[in-house]
Amino acid sequence: MQDASNPTARGTRPAAARDDGAELGDPASVHVIVGSTRARVVLSGEIDADIGTELGEAIAHAEKSGLPVEIDAHHVTFMDSSGVAFLARLASRSPNKVRVLRAPPTVRFLLEVTRIGELLEIVDDDPGFDDIDDRKRAPSSGSSRP
Repeated sequence: MQDASNPTARGTRPAAARDDGAELGDPASVHVIVGSTRARVVLSGEIDADIGTELGEAIAHAEKSGLPVEIDAHHVTFMDSSGVAFLARLASRSPNKVRVLRAPPTVRFLLEVTRIGELLEIVDDDPGFDDIDDRKRAPSSGSSRP
């Protein structure tokens, strides 16, 4: 996981190479930004079991803030049951309804099929996030995986 104060991803791993040299998948990343009024978890790439630890850390940082949580899913290219479980866990533990921003069709499909979307507020637009409070910013821990 990485926070917005450190734009260089630590622990970044390139996408896995196939035998023919082509790359498989988009590297996954999880970033937490804590502002004065809400916490944002930014997900990108392939959200699956390989980043389970980082997803757990994101939940811990978001809960620790005590603020409403939003998930920016705009750059998610794949999500398996690990990502769905992450959203379900966050939604069930949060005192406020978790908002999912700009979910791509693949994520929307999973949320509908699993009915987890009923626990979340799905928002098509990004309201912006310009109220970062440096005192509450989550510590940086890098993660990306193929």
